[in-house]
Amino acid sequence: MKLLRREAVVKSIQETAALFGVSTRTLRYYEEFGLLTPGRSSGNQRVYSSQDAAKLKLILRGKKYGFSLEQIREMVLLFDEDRSGRKQLERSIEYGEKRVEEIERSIREFQLLKEEMEDLLVNFKQKLEEEES
Repeated sequence: MKLLRREAVVKSIQETAALFGVSTRTLRYYEEFGLLTPGRSSGNQRVYSSQDAAKLKLILRGKKYGFSLEQIREMVLLFDEDRSGRKQLERSIEYGEKRVEEIERSIREFQLLKEEMEDLLVNFKQKLEEEES
């Protein structure tokens, strides 16, 4: 059954890379890292199914939100272990909450940096005005 599903929607590595806006090297790297497992054609070329495309979509979403490839792999592969999706959702929530905390910390740090820069600019402008007077 899995083999039939793989053969149902088949795209080459070039087509898949173009569809998702990534390089073919990126797809090969994700395969080496264990995130994707494309099938092979009779000519031994990689072929990507709709299931591979769904995983790639999750991988790219994870990268967008700043998750490590290890975290992404764990979240993506959990669905293969538990088809209900519960474990995947629980782990995604766990990692997501940690990521939100990291983002909030970064926002606070950037806010402080912005305030420091604004203070410096005020001081620089005052010095410039004093020199012009």
